[in-house]
Amino acid sequence: MISRISFILFSIITFSCTSNNSKESIDIYGNDFSYSSVESITYVIENANKFIGKEIVVEGQIMDICPMKGCWMEIKEYDSGKVIRVKVQDDVIVFPQDAKNKKAIVNGIFNKIEFTEDQAKKWKIHLAEEKGLKISEKDISIVSSDLVEYRIKGLGTKIISKPN
Repeated sequence: MISRISFILFSIITFSCTSNNSKESIDIYGNDFSYSSVESITYVIENANKFIGKEIVVEGQIMDICPMKGCWMEIKEYDSGKVIRVKVQDDVIVFPQDAKNKKAIVNGIFNKIEFTEDQAKKWKIHLAEEKGLKISEKDISIVSSDLVEYRIKGLGTKIISKPN
């Protein structure tokens, strides 16, 4: 009987010490969503034609966020290191700067954007300006990968914070 009571007390103490510290905080930006599966960013990009225009869910680590309006973020897949941009409507959804390095689960429409060389240069200038950098069009070199960007039009994002 005493060992049973000891076990119950031990269980209660263990549960109370661990339960409050293990809760993750989930902040939702845009529409809340449920999902039954998560696509690999690598798989989606490698099979782009299968996914273009379709609603998908991906997850990864937030690597960068638009410093001007919080209107885009880049997430990196954990296994492969592949990165994809998630773009949301300006001033409708705003990703906070302190979300960098947190986990994101993103629901949105997968798109492929094709640039001309001139558009790619202007896009690079725009991205630099968002970060407070000034570059000249003549200083930009374009490679073939600069002419295509795979992107998710974000509908909803769950940003997950681990407890401290």
